[in-house]
Amino acid sequence: MNCRIPVAARTPAFTLALALALHSPGAWAEEADAASSDTRIVVTALRTPVAADRVSDTVTVLDEAQIVAAQPIALTDILLRTPGISMSRNGGYGATTSLRIRGADAGQTVMVIDGMRLSDASSTAGGYAFANFLIDDAERIEILRGPQSILWGSDAIGGVVNVRTRRPSKPLEGSFAVEAGSRDTASARAGLGGSSAAIDWRLSASRFSTDGISARSNGTEDDGYRRSAASGTVSLRLAPGFSLDLRGYWSDSRNDFDGTAGDSLAYGRTEEWSGYAGLNFALLDGKFANRVAVLQTETDRENYDPARRVRQITFDAHGRVRRFEYQGTYTFSDALQAVFGAEREAQRMTTASPSNSTAPYVLTQTKAETDSIYGELRVTPLTGLTLNGGARYDRQSRFGGNTVYSAGVVYTPNAGATVLRAGYDEGFKAPSLYQLYSVYGVDDLRPEQARGWELGAEQGFGEALRLTAVWFERETDDLIDFAYCPTGGTLPEACTIPGTSTTRFGYYANVKASHARGLELGGSAKWGILFAEGNYSWIKAEDRTAGSETYGRQLQRVPRHLANIEAGVNLPQGIRASAAARYAGESYNAATGREKLDDYWLVDLRAQWQIRESLSLQGRVENVGNEKYETVSGYGTLGRTIHLGLRSRF
Repeated sequence: MNCRIPVAARTPAFTLALALALHSPGAWAEEADAASSDTRIVVTALRTPVAADRVSDTVTVLDEAQIVAAQPIALTDILLRTPGISMSRNGGYGATTSLRIRGADAGQTVMVIDGMRLSDASSTAGGYAFANFLIDDAERIEILRGPQSILWGSDAIGGVVNVRTRRPSKPLEGSFAVEAGSRDTASARAGLGGSSAAIDWRLSASRFSTDGISARSNGTEDDGYRRSAASGTVSLRLAPGFSLDLRGYWSDSRNDFDGTAGDSLAYGRTEEWSGYAGLNFALLDGKFANRVAVLQTETDRENYDPARRVRQITFDAHGRVRRFEYQGTYTFSDALQAVFGAEREAQRMTTASPSNSTAPYVLTQTKAETDSIYGELRVTPLTGLTLNGGARYDRQSRFGGNTVYSAGVVYTPNAGATVLRAGYDEGFKAPSLYQLYSVYGVDDLRPEQARGWELGAEQGFGEALRLTAVWFERETDDLIDFAYCPTGGTLPEACTIPGTSTTRFGYYANVKASHARGLELGGSAKWGILFAEGNYSWIKAEDRTAGSETYGRQLQRVPRHLANIEAGVNLPQGIRASAAARYAGESYNAATGREKLDDYWLVDLRAQWQIRESLSLQGRVENVGNEKYETVSGYGTLGRTIHLGLRSRF
């Protein structure tokens, strides 16, 4: 396989990033003392615990120590430090945020917290908006890359982000963290929990506020952001082999934003909550594990414009997703395991865009249901070799049936020191309710389809050095995009709102295709008190829409080159200090047009001092050079920022 880098990519910045990524090492995947078989990482994003050296797809696992060291505010802050992930944001914290894994569209990533799948049925793409997910009580983060629809269904084309909050290990324990920083930024988090023979429980809450920056790069007034959140988990052991899990997540936020014309008084309110109740029971001496669960996620969004005289609310949307799940895991032996299940998902969307008048506005409700069955078999025919294969069938009330498949192999001849991977996966994304039923909707849209494969290798040299490399490709068809109606002549039927004689200037249609391929390199190194880690990603994600003027062009806001580097010291006195740099190459701002976003380097400094066993002081300076850059044309980004805080776990 020839993975040559294009001549056009051989810029000084690219050459430097590649050199550093190859010789400095990466905050990446399955790092961890995998060379030691007694500390094997277990991946839960596969909906059942699986040792990392038995997973055929690329996965990044970030534990609590890594999260604490990175000192992130938002989940996206730390996701960006891992391979193949880029982000665009329309301003500061709380603004519209789009996350892309390996160049996949923003709505093609599944977000999960404590087993609860988060999504907004009323959003344009129907996926999850990462703008309001802060790090809160997260103890572990997993990023599973590539199409993952076998286990996760719709939207899992780019991958899956799986967050697990802290679990108690003592009869009573707690934690808190407080921080203050530039732009009157303040955050506070606290949690309390306990563990006993009959029950494990933990409750946490957080509050974040900032004056922020102007959402528009030419704005003069700050657009602030406020957010309150809480989460909780309870696990009751009812009897041997029987337990009940109760989980919840809630957030309420307000963000100021600007229009395309510049400063405005507009703001938005978003409230999200998710609940989970699941019964777990084991049969046949524990070989047959079962889970029956019900989940519900609701999102309320409203936008307001105080400049209006009559009706200040400008947008009103409510989305609800209710899921019923059964999953079974039968472990025939250490060498053979089957995972299978059935799901039913019901989506509801209620929306309105009130006009500035006294006339009442009508809230319109739409819905869709999906029934699914899936199964996957994992076989280890000999020590170190694991094979997996699976299939999933979904039947949706609008587009009908859809089937996807996956297969993979992973081999380690030396208990995880060397790992070789190969996998083929398929994914799909159902049309959102907005794309089906809004004023621009078309009710016979087909699901987006993706087929991808990857080859990966990693090599560890004790705890001193670990290197990783992955090559991937993904082809996506039937992508749903906005199609504009002609400005003259006879209009096609699609340019009329269904059921009316009213014309519209555009509609949603299955009109696009894309192809992505890339190389991800990473590594980590330790030498005494010194450490270094880094990763580099080359992503060629192109438009492959037949007859399009942009055929063969890089997809919008997907940099072809991404790199992360960090190096520092970890002193025995409890002091850890590091310098980190992140590079994003240039990218097109929009799917059409020639405007490009410039490449940029951002440099951060971080330090921690463990004052005593249960108390530590931390601080960081982000964007040390006060770099001016944009991830969306015309929208501002954070300049130099200083934060100082205290953290305790007791």
